Amino acid sequence: MSDDQFKNVIAHAKEYGFIFQSSEIYDGLSAVYDYGQNGALLKNNIKAYWWGAMVQMHENIVGIDSAIFMHPTTWKASGHVDAFNDPLIDNKDSKKRYRADVLIEDHVEKIRQKIEKEVAKAAKRFGESFEREQFESTNPRVVGYHEKIRSVMDRFVKSMEAEDLADVKQLIEDEQIKCPVSGSMNWTDVRQFNLMFGTQMGSVAEGASTLYLRPETAQGIFLNYLNVQKTGRMKIPFGIAQIGKAFRNEIVARQFIFRMREFEQMEMQFFVRPGTEMEWYEKWKEKRLAWHNSLGFDSSNYRFHDHEKLAHYANAAADIEFKFPFGFKELEGIHSRTDFDLKQHEEFSGKKLQYFDPELGENYVPYVVETSIGLDRMFLAILSNSLQTEQLEDGSSRTVMNIPAFLAPYKVAVLPLLKKDGLPEKARDVVNALKFDHMVQYDEKDAIGKRYRRQDAAGTPLCVTVDHQTLEDHTLTVRFRDTMKQIRIPMDELNELVAQKVSLSAQFSKL
Repeated sequence: MSDDQFKNVIAHAKEYGFIFQSSEIYDGLSAVYDYGQNGALLKNNIKAYWWGAMVQMHENIVGIDSAIFMHPTTWKASGHVDAFNDPLIDNKDSKKRYRADVLIEDHVEKIRQKIEKEVAKAAKRFGESFEREQFESTNPRVVGYHEKIRSVMDRFVKSMEAEDLADVKQLIEDEQIKCPVSGSMNWTDVRQFNLMFGTQMGSVAEGASTLYLRPETAQGIFLNYLNVQKTGRMKIPFGIAQIGKAFRNEIVARQFIFRMREFEQMEMQFFVRPGTEMEWYEKWKEKRLAWHNSLGFDSSNYRFHDHEKLAHYANAAADIEFKFPFGFKELEGIHSRTDFDLKQHEEFSGKKLQYFDPELGENYVPYVVETSIGLDRMFLAILSNSLQTEQLEDGSSRTVMNIPAFLAPYKVAVLPLLKKDGLPEKARDVVNALKFDHMVQYDEKDAIGKRYRRQDAAGTPLCVTVDHQTLEDHTLTVRFRDTMKQIRIPMDELNELVAQKVSLSAQFSKL
């Protein structure tokens, strides 16, 4: 997808009430966005699907909602005060600021794309006899590309672990990585920048006055681990899920809602017996990818990316990357966090955060496997993947949002054919019959064809038309967004049909 197509996604998101620039009448606030009337509904539907799949479908996972403000020592214990930094670099000509790691990752991605081109050419040449693995391990050019990627990433990881920011800059220069805006390599030194937002509270224990807006939701789960375990009589293995806001002072916020300063996370921390964490890590990788694939998008849009440089708390980490309009980027992280967090909070709080395992007859600090997905990124993945321009048989085209029906903001649009002859009143009866179970929109403005197109562009999966025949025999025309096929059904069968098409429970069964 080109830049122009991505701009089309952004424009469409505003035109159809999905996303607005925050404080737009004051010229906006950088990297902060508001969700409009359709956006709020889609966002809530994504939350409901994640929460249902995570909490409702698992007997041993429960959900909480922890506060955004936490005792400031929380962030000292978690390592965020000392280690929550991004390496930043400026281009002196464009005056643009970049994350050094993102520049290097984008450079590596370009090399990966060269590999994909070579593979595609070879697959076309050899046909059914083509074996990708053998080709990649023997083709000199592809082998060279793989060695280059390994060399760049090994050096970057080594430099970051040694906190050698001068070598990170040297790596950027050695690889001749240019500023995307100016095209020059006139770089400043690389420096670290802490991403937490600090704020003040009137009175805090120990005389401290600086609090932080939480940069992640996970710590709220760790602080409540023992409360939940005891009050819920939870037995290991068990999980605690949470959906909530987090805040990061992103200096290089970009790509619309992909990287924002105020965002929402859907996280689950799964507490396991030490020594079993890698088994559960693999299971959750599999489960989470299945959740994404259940949405029905092409599986080639997803891939796993194992972390070369692990966070200070992890012994294994992988991202589920999604093919956004601007390339493959992280959508969800699965991490084996070991017992780092609970042990840190034990040390800093002086409170025991252990679990008594009746099977082993001993106490231990559980290990944790985390799944963490950015809700806003999930929203963008669905939005950008669903927006299509289709060429029709009559030579015309239509813009359609093929949002999975169970996630669509409005499930049904009810349309009287004309604004007279009692059709609006009958259509209102249909709305009233559906609205207790589904989000329904009533639309009587413009010709019926225009209204169909408007609902297609907003992602509404079903349109119901009330016409003169409805008054005679109580039947309705139902039009399906994805196929544009129309059927005629009795009014009293409509609710069942809608439920079949947009049911969340049917979606859960796919998992």
